[in-house]
Amino acid sequence: MKPFFVTRCHFGLCIYFFENEDKIRAMTTKTPSKNGKFLGRPSKYDPAYCEQVIELGKQGKSRWAIGSILNIPPSNLTNWEAAHKDFREALEISRQHALQYWEELAENHLIESPGSPKLNTGLWSRSMAARFPEQYRENSKVELTGKNDGPVQVEHTHDFTGELLNELLAVRQSDAESRGK
Repeated sequence: MKPFFVTRCHFGLCIYFFENEDKIRAMTTKTPSKNGKFLGRPSKYDPAYCEQVIELGKQGKSRWAIGSILNIPPSNLTNWEAAHKDFREALEISRQHALQYWEELAENHLIESPGSPKLNTGLWSRSMAARFPEQYRENSKVELTGKNDGPVQVEHTHDFTGELLNELLAVRQSDAESRGK
């Protein structure tokens, strides 16, 4: 058996990489057996998915929509992305194309011209922030300072709840004891 190393384990599923001459071949399995073969069914990964993923990205589809259209469960998307460099790159390119698709949609429809459909800018803004948070999320930072830019002063008050709780428990216990006699 050739030497291998584990790069990622998720719910007992490990990804093993084997050195195979000039390229690395990846195979997913639950456990390597004693005779060097792998247990579990073979992956349904097909390199042809890469082109389809990129084309769907050009249509503005999200990662989850791509998986749904190609009938690929989310767990397989994640496993294939980790195990296959070409698939990982296809997903990255697809995301870049999807970003371009949505930005062009805004460019073409935010400025109204006769005969063009109106775009709900509020909805578009929220959609972009949700789809592409690194590029479109609005971040706000709130800092609290006390008087004269000093620390915030905190008043400590006595908490009577602990004392009241103990008194209530004592009364209930004495009532229970008196009923039991």
